[in-house]
This record gives sequence, C-alpha cells and structure tokens, in this order.
Amino acid sequence: MHVIYGGTFDPIHHGHLRLALEVGERLRGVPVSLMPCHIPPHKGDTGATAEQRLRLLELAIAGEPRLSVDDRELRRGGASFTADTLRQLRKELGAKVPLAMVVGTDAFAGLDRWNEWWAIPELAHIIVVQRPGIVLDPKGEPARLLEERSVGNAEDLYSSASGKILNLNPPWLDISATGIRDRIGRGLSPRYLAPDAVLAEIQSMGLYGACPAKNF
Repeated sequence: MHVIYGGTFDPIHHGHLRLALEVGERLRGVPVSLMPCHIPPHKGDTGATAEQRLRLLELAIAGEPRLSVDDRELRRGGASFTADTLRQLRKELGAKVPLAMVVGTDAFAGLDRWNEWWAIPELAHIIVVQRPGIVLDPKGEPARLLEERSVGNAEDLYSSASGKILNLNPPWLDISATGIRDRIGRGLSPRYLAPDAVLAEIQSMGLYGACPAKNF
C-alpha cells in the first residue's frame, strides 16, 4: 500500500502530522507520504514559497520514520493537478499495488470541480477524513461516488489497486494553517500548534509577518 497526503502545508502543523500518523496506523502501520502542492488550483497563492514550505515539512518530520515527503509536485512546477500526480505514481508502482490518497471531507465535497476528477477513483483509493460541520450535498457527484464505492474498513483497500472510498473519523486536532498565519501576523504566539523546529524556522525566515528579532 502506498499512501499520499497532499496539501498546501502553509505551514505544516500538528493537525497535519497527527492525522498522517493516524491514517498510517489504520492501514497496517504503512508510512504516509506528505505531498506539498506547487500551485494549489483551488486556493490561490501561498504565504510561503514552495522551497520554504518544503523546508518546513522536512523539519517537521525529522526523526519520524512513519512519515516522508514527496516533492514531485514542487519539482514538476505549474498548477498541481491530482490526476497527473496519480498517473505518475501509478506508472512507478505498477498496476497492482494499492495506492490511496487522503483528503478531508471539505476537499472531497468539491471533488467534481477538480481537473479530470472522474479519473481519480480509477487511479487510486480515496480516504476521506471526516471534518466537523462538513456535509455532502446528497444530490452531488461526490455523494454519489461515495455511495457507489464506499467500503466498511481499511482492510478492504488491500483487495484492489484503486477504486474504493474509505471514510475515517480519527481524532481531529482543530488547528488550521490559516489560524497560525493569522496569529503570527498579529504578533501572537503560535507555540504548540506546530513543531518547535518549524516555528523557529518560520521566525528565522520572517514568514507570515514574523519578526526574526522577537521570540514567539
């Protein structure tokens, strides 16, 4: 099983990291690859550059063998389309290795607005992580897809290479990258919301309005 968890990670925080570990543990302890996107098609510009976000990710997972960073979308450049990334991974893994991608309910609710969204279930399984307050439109394509392809437990994903959807409801740390950026910009401490090494690097680089001369 190969599992990817994509996102802007602007910046990476404990909510991202804890979720990645929870998903891996539900799937026989497999490692999870965090995949930062280059230009997020649905979010617009990021607060940090691709290189800075990658640096923060590497600091965040240092010493944690169950997590890795896959920077292929940063190296590829341009807008980051999931279908293109999954095709590349499928070519590398072969046709039979189970491949799964992790998305939150909020992202999954807009799946039918993604580039070539219909190809995604044919290339990989989808692990939908429940986020509080997000409800799918019962008449929308994502809800239909979930009804057609939903499986009951994580073990079901090992029986095929792609095509299934697993709903997970792991413990959720209510931390947002937006909230962290806002706190830093207002001169408030973001301590304990992200790894200390990440926050120290944010401060050192002066990201998100941080003052390098002032401790968080």
